Amino acid sequence: MTVPLQANIEPQLFAPIRRIAQLLIAIVHGVFFLPQANAQQQTTLAAIGQWRDHLPYQSTIDLVKTETKVYCATPYGLFAVDLADNETERLNKTNGLSDIGISRIYYDGMEKKLIIAYTNSNIDLYDGSSTINIPAIKQKNIVGDKTVYNIFTHNGFAYLSTGIGIIVVDEKKHEIKDSYFIGSGGNYLKINGTITDGTWLYAATAAGLKKAPLNSTNLADYRTWQEVPGFGNGNINDVVLLNGSIIVSANDSLYSFKNNIRSFLYAGTLPVISIKTAESKIIVCHRNNAGASKVVVLSESGAIEKTAAQPGVISFPKQALQINGNLWTADFFGGLSKQTANGFDRFVPNGPPASASGELTIANHVLWAASGEVNNAWNYQYNRNGVLRFKADNWKTYNQYNNYPQLDTVLDFMATAIDPKDQTLWAGSYGGGLAHITTDDKVQLFKQNSSLQPASGDPTSYRVSGLAFDGGGNLWISNYGAANNISVRKPDGSFKSFRIPFFLTENAVAQMLVDDNDFKWIISPKGNGLVCFNSGANIDNTNDDQWKYFRSGLAQGNLPNNEVLAITKDKQGSIWVGTANGIGIIDCGADVFSAQGCEAVLPVVQTGQFNGYLFQGEQVQAIAVDAANRKWIGTKNGAWLISPDGITTITHFTEDNSPLLGNDVKRIAIDGQTGEVFFATFKGICSYRGTATGGAKTNKDLLVFPNPVPAGYSGTIAIKALAENAFVKITELNGRLVYQTRALGGQAVWNGQDLNRRKVAAGVYLVLVTDESRKEKTAGKIFILK
Repeated sequence: MTVPLQANIEPQLFAPIRRIAQLLIAIVHGVFFLPQANAQQQTTLAAIGQWRDHLPYQSTIDLVKTETKVYCATPYGLFAVDLADNETERLNKTNGLSDIGISRIYYDGMEKKLIIAYTNSNIDLYDGSSTINIPAIKQKNIVGDKTVYNIFTHNGFAYLSTGIGIIVVDEKKHEIKDSYFIGSGGNYLKINGTITDGTWLYAATAAGLKKAPLNSTNLADYRTWQEVPGFGNGNINDVVLLNGSIIVSANDSLYSFKNNIRSFLYAGTLPVISIKTAESKIIVCHRNNAGASKVVVLSESGAIEKTAAQPGVISFPKQALQINGNLWTADFFGGLSKQTANGFDRFVPNGPPASASGELTIANHVLWAASGEVNNAWNYQYNRNGVLRFKADNWKTYNQYNNYPQLDTVLDFMATAIDPKDQTLWAGSYGGGLAHITTDDKVQLFKQNSSLQPASGDPTSYRVSGLAFDGGGNLWISNYGAANNISVRKPDGSFKSFRIPFFLTENAVAQMLVDDNDFKWIISPKGNGLVCFNSGANIDNTNDDQWKYFRSGLAQGNLPNNEVLAITKDKQGSIWVGTANGIGIIDCGADVFSAQGCEAVLPVVQTGQFNGYLFQGEQVQAIAVDAANRKWIGTKNGAWLISPDGITTITHFTEDNSPLLGNDVKRIAIDGQTGEVFFATFKGICSYRGTATGGAKTNKDLLVFPNPVPAGYSGTIAIKALAENAFVKITELNGRLVYQTRALGGQAVWNGQDLNRRKVAAGVYLVLVTDESRKEKTAGKIFILK
């Protein structure tokens, strides 16, 4: 959001800067570039106002070959491998696709289109540069299984095999052409796959193999379809075509059907997962319940020509293809692999192993994410994904599967805190105690060797559900369900525990926050409310301890709801409390425990023609504060950016109007130095490059990016490393004002337009900056190229 300068700013305020600017004008050819280190860092970030994904790419489920690439699908998105140079690229909701949650993909070589089916029955057509969405099936109110299980194309039509029947998509008109419900009496029937030999259209169904004349004008009539003899009325897994023969997968065996003759082809020793054909071969994926897996390549006669069975690479093969003689496999655990004469090449774009529902914490450009979770009853979910770190554009995972065997029983990491002394991470497991990850990647665990206590009634479960450091370097710990449900680890390594002196259902404690007064704010879930604790001047002296309990209702704390879900501290020291029914703000400073009492304020905002409390009716699950003191709010209905006072909505992102992966926003964290906002949603992690960054003490390190501005550039121009809330003017060389604004934190943004919203001409423009005290002044240049 651009905030105009107030009209009463004196023109002479910028006069000294103009004198500085005259020196710059004499060096017109001295283009103002970023230092190399910053330029490199900038390339790892999305541009201001743009998105990027942080999705898992390990679990691959399908693959197809185009003329130049292999596209591989995961439950979250796609990635492509260039067959010429093995370079990979990502394609997902943040950069082109319309949805998330892929079920199948198929490439139509005639139409040059990649067909993408999602688990919610949404459909995309991708031509290599742009996407056309066909949401009709998703939007259709059908009581039945609309899942797309398979895709096949013929003459510009895509035949979608779904749980209710065959749905035909016209690839040219981008619309649904027809639907065939071919069960008995025209009822719904699950279709596992379709294919044609040019004369008949075959359907592998849950009730046998069926066929109908391809050129029939009445394929929608179930009576047009006839059972193919010899295959019974049981489940047929799939059908494919090989050199004029229909290859049928049924009962873990393969059969060839041609000229109305069924021939046995192949039976493996393991259950069949999928079949494909390529290069006159049949590629079969196998796996049993014990995990034994392999991929075999068969000749047209059913003879085994090649087998791939490599633990860790071939663990759960979902689909496989032969390309230029090499076997490519999409494996649910092992990613995408290519088997060559020299072994296996693996293609797994860097990303986290899964979505993360626990806390997100950022310090010094490093994001830590806790991947664990609890359900609504606060029971653990046995999540083994561990703790995730995003550093220097790469994800690293700390769990038992990544050389950390000591974490084999430490599940459901929920809480994170970074030690300000040495930047090491402390992580809380809901059941497994407290973990410390040191700078050399060693892991130390604390349970019985600390003041932590097991949950009442669950003697082996040490539930750490909240962590926060205070100004003295003490680590405060929420110990859910313990009799003494608050602990602290002092800088000397010793521990002490406390019992909250209020009745709390299940002794429930969760997310914790330490404010500017070193008061500890503790969420108590299960509808208990919020607790504030002052440990006094000496932690070991409990006589000066102070406690306050916040609940809904006047004189009780005045929270909007007793189900507290999120807390944060803004740049003015106010405590923002997100609940199941809106937001309350506690702005008592050091007087929280005063005799006069301290109550939450419920801001009143206008929505349309009506007034209401802030986010009333919304379940506020996350609150984060950016460098301009604006608040990012996460709800079940998307993410919101609101003004510092909460009165004005600046942006509302949903999965429908933006690349936000999902409307259920669990957590939000902000890198104050770059302005990047990270959203942990139910469907995965993504980030958005915001406009606010942390402010510098002076303006002397002014940076402009991009600079020079390329011809035709329509993005945002960032003026960075400014003093907090600095005033910025952009002028022509003769001093004529082009634009003015105020920094959001330490960054101002310009869209390249003048005050009349017209695109400015190519040339050199001055950037004149002063801080609020009018003591810090500087100037720079922006070069806009023709």
